[in-house]
Amino acid sequence: MKFNSLIPELTVDDIERTKDFYVNKLGFKIEYERPENKFAFLSLYENQIMFEQANGHWSVGELEHPYGRGINFEMAVPDAEEMYKRILDKGIRPFRELMEKRYRNGDEYIIQHEFLIQDPDGYLLRFAD
Repeated sequence: MKFNSLIPELTVDDIERTKDFYVNKLGFKIEYERPENKFAFLSLYENQIMFEQANGHWSVGELEHPYGRGINFEMAVPDAEEMYKRILDKGIRPFRELMEKRYRNGDEYIIQHEFLIQDPDGYLLRFAD
């Protein structure tokens, strides 16, 4: 397995709830885990993300829900519309509905379909094609 050069590791309240959400609802794959550390490394397509249940090792201040305020993680997926239908079928309410967005890049525009959801710990996830 090739590791990305940037892999976020997110603190969560309950590693089992997090794995259930990401694996069973979003379709991520468990690459490996360390149950004794309540740690899991997950992937979806080329996206990689690590989770560890709160243990105080990485805390720089008091954790308050929702975590990750001020950040969203954009993850590239081959078909945002198909993923959007999947999350709706799983009963996940979007934070932002599926939409077509245009982002200027110099003199050109990047057009992508995207939507946002919040995970159980409040992290914002933006899926885009």
